[in-house]
Amino acid sequence: MKKINVLLAILVLVLASLACQTLTGGGNEDFEIPDFPEITEAPQSNQNDAQIPPTVPPATGGGDGITVGGQTDFPLPDDASNLANMGNDIVNFQTKLSLNDAMNFYRDEFGKLGYAERDLLTVTSDTTFSMVFDGHESGKAITVQGVDLGDGSVNISIALVDL
Repeated sequence: MKKINVLLAILVLVLASLACQTLTGGGNEDFEIPDFPEITEAPQSNQNDAQIPPTVPPATGGGDGITVGGQTDFPLPDDASNLANMGNDIVNFQTKLSLNDAMNFYRDEFGKLGYAERDLLTVTSDTTFSMVFDGHESGKAITVQGVDLGDGSVNISIALVDL
């Protein structure tokens, strides 16, 4: 009895597969493998070239106000990298500081500038933090958010926002 049930189940699956292929029009067209260029040699590199780390000069995008590299009015850690200035109000970068060190850095730096942290809005977890500071001359609040990228670096975003 079990053999008949198994054979019947296989037959139903085969028929269903054929029906699906027929309904979708499958199998009517031949597939052609595209031509790929043949690579004959590996690129040569000069072993005597000095290893100079690349630098990123400020470069603006296509009218969207985003600048890669460049400067910002917000304080940055000494090891800040991949700086993206997205207008006057938002800055994004990476640092090797830990989440706690980054939070302490901004508490110290913004404290020196006379900004007050809104303790009620400070949120932390194992992989993120969010802080809000008041006192900016624009009347807007400064938000500092950090995310642990898992590779020993932290992504930090600083923004002026109306809260």
